[in-house]
Amino acid sequence: MGERVVDWSDFPKELWSPIGKSLDTGIDVLRFRSVCSSWRASIPPSHPSSPRFPLQFPHPYDAFPTYICQSTIYCIQPLDSSSTSTAATSSHIKGDLIKVQESASGKLRLLEPLASCAIHSYPRSAKTLNLLNFRIVEITKAYTLRFGSVGRAMVEDERRDILSYRSVPGVNKVVMFPNSAWTNAEGCAIFVIFLDGKLGFAKYGEDKLTLVDDQTSDYDDIIVYKGQFYVVDRLGVVFWIECSSLKLVQFSPPLCGLGSRKHLVESCGALYVVDEYLDRERGRMEGNRSYFNRRRELHNTIDFKVYKLDEEWGQWVLVKCLGDRAFILGSDCNFSVSAQEFVGCKRNRIYFMELEESRAFNLEDHRICDLAFSPDPPSWLYATNPLM
Repeated sequence: MGERVVDWSDFPKELWSPIGKSLDTGIDVLRFRSVCSSWRASIPPSHPSSPRFPLQFPHPYDAFPTYICQSTIYCIQPLDSSSTSTAATSSHIKGDLIKVQESASGKLRLLEPLASCAIHSYPRSAKTLNLLNFRIVEITKAYTLRFGSVGRAMVEDERRDILSYRSVPGVNKVVMFPNSAWTNAEGCAIFVIFLDGKLGFAKYGEDKLTLVDDQTSDYDDIIVYKGQFYVVDRLGVVFWIECSSLKLVQFSPPLCGLGSRKHLVESCGALYVVDEYLDRERGRMEGNRSYFNRRRELHNTIDFKVYKLDEEWGQWVLVKCLGDRAFILGSDCNFSVSAQEFVGCKRNRIYFMELEESRAFNLEDHRICDLAFSPDPPSWLYATNPLM
């Protein structure tokens, strides 16, 4: 039986808007609205009250004007030039990981995928990107807290320059949910983990940060998993956070691992804890303010162990092989990818930052090596057509 050719103009009009509004990511909404003028008119680019980043946030230390900056990590893959369809891709063509941060004025900046610092090595002529020549898929979002220089007033016009401001010291991780193309900003919740292990919370529009379980300073990482906030402590106990009451409900038993730092990673719908072993015991800061007067202790990573949560039996299972997957432990978010889809990415690896350098850990032989990137920039940096 031959394939049936469907004319998009015959697609029922009453389905255009429901389908378009079921798309979560901005890049998917952009694709939908790019099909034709009728589809573009059926839905707006986003919710009229969706968050606009940088988003004002109460400063953890009641000091300087603070903003949440959002960056998005994409897979960008060249389309198969031998195909007559721009939607077709070749399975052997690998993509690149890119991290993009956007200011309220629309200014874009490329960031290092593992860090939140800007990339300065790409060609100056690389300012545009033709989306017709590439397949772009959003992988995840990452968040950082940033503030301006001490004594400098922050006014609305200066928001466009927020990308150059410094990260708020003493903050370990920031997560926000929900945040899709159709999110109303008033429904957003933000959690912050500090370097001293405390957990802070704020809703959009609030002018004060609330400490969650302020008697406890024992949290290492936080993640949005299956639409809920989950946090892990130093013993590897994962808690589900009930946002309306800010109660922590134990979700997993303690981990058997004796590592110094725990990381939460979602991979293929399952929850993992990556237990990081350091060359010496990691101390806790006595207070967030002490960060300004004291250098952060430096440690070297010597090993990782990976555990998968068996939710049916309520126990942790030691994972000795990730298969084709690779885990990325970034400075502002953790995620996993299929190694065969990305240039320079190898299977069964954990990529992480140490002393401002990118490193790779081989889960098979437990060796750590520096990353050796190709000196040639990816071809998409030389695109010559408009981004939008």
